[in-house]
Amino acid sequence: MYEIVSDLEGYPRFIPNCQAMQVRPDPAAGGQDVRLARMTISFGPITQSYTSRVRLDPVARTIRAQAVDGPFAYLDSVWSFEPEGQGTRVRFEIDFKISNPLIAAVAEPAFAAKQEEIMRAFCDEADRRFGA
Repeated sequence: MYEIVSDLEGYPRFIPNCQAMQVRPDPAAGGQDVRLARMTISFGPITQSYTSRVRLDPVARTIRAQAVDGPFAYLDSVWSFEPEGQGTRVRFEIDFKISNPLIAAVAEPAFAAKQEEIMRAFCDEADRRFGA
């Protein structure tokens, strides 16, 4: 599962509402695996792009992302992966706030509701890549 979540470039292929993803190394990473990922998402007639600084740590089995621009006052997320039996326990935590109060009133509940659909998309992608 870590492999799938860290495959940022592949998101438009399987993540709902993800229209595009541009990924480049973070020049300020200092030898760590840190990437700047610009995601374009669409919800109906609204399309927004934002950039996150994504820190990948395969030893700790975590992926951390923080929005650095776009419509968010803040967006922080953490993926963690723990071996469990013959599989992996995946945890995803996200905390965000949209800057514009008018957009936030509509978009925040929709964005929060999408989280389950997004998690399902990752599971479906795991089934596609590794077999059910």
